[in-house]
This record gives sequence, structure tokens and C-alpha cells, in this order.
Amino acid sequence: MNANLALDELLAGRLRPGVYQWRAPAVPGAVGDTSWIGRAEEAGWRGFHLDGRRVQDKDAFLRLCAEVFEFPDWFGGNWDALDDCLSDLSWTPTKNGYVVLYESWAELADSDQAAFRTVLDVFGGAVKAWQDTPTPLVVLLASVGVEVAGVPRPA
Repeated sequence: MNANLALDELLAGRLRPGVYQWRAPAVPGAVGDTSWIGRAEEAGWRGFHLDGRRVQDKDAFLRLCAEVFEFPDWFGGNWDALDDCLSDLSWTPTKNGYVVLYESWAELADSDQAAFRTVLDVFGGAVKAWQDTPTPLVVLLASVGVEVAGVPRPA
């Protein structure tokens, strides 16, 4: 399933808020395709694309998030601040919800397993913070041939 197919499922109401993984096809140019963001935004969802190809540690991940989510100046550059920001998002309002596509997450998982597990915990907490609101959060972990234990695939 690629980001566009996952988005189809989300917009059709068949993908509940949560953190999901899927195996993306090994197609040249597939990683980094952000065309789905325009579709999401046309449907009232705010899309964020985390390209993890150069992220191998906690600090690089936090910098990537600060840039992609356009965090306010008060973002402290630590896990608690990331949790606070993802549970707030008031500076980037949306009509129907938030969708995060995290590609190439295996770079971080391979080089810093503890940081990657913390990322999953923070994303899980943010999903819970938004789940009973009119603007839920969905996190999609895309990879080619790699899976994360304990993270479901979209049904």
C-alpha cells in the first residue's frame, strides 16, 4: 500500500486513528513522493511527510520533526517537548484531522533502537490525545521489506 492508497482508506473512513505500518512497493522514486499531501489537504486533513533517510539518532529525528511540523519557537528539542507539540498542534489547525507519513524509519530503528521505540511511544500518545476529537491523528510507517514488531498494518 502506498501513501495514496492509505489516504484513500483514511478518507473513506476505513482507517481508524492509530499508528500503522505497511510494506511499500520497491518502486524507484516512491520514497519522497508527497503528492498525497495535496489530496489530504483538499479533503480537510493536514498532511506531514517525515523523510527519515538521513535520520540516525534522536537529535536528527527531533530536528526533522521541528522542521516538518513547523513547531513553535518554544519547542525544547527533547522527547517531552515532542510529545507536548504533537498533542497540541494549535499552530497548524485542520478541519478533519492530521496524517503523518514517516518514510525510511528503518534508518533510525537500525542505528538507535531506543530512540525509535520512543518515537513509537510518542506517536502512540499523540494518537490517543487526538482520538476523541473532531481532528484525529493517523501515523503511517512506510518501509520496503521491513516490519516493526507490535505495530499493526491497516486492515
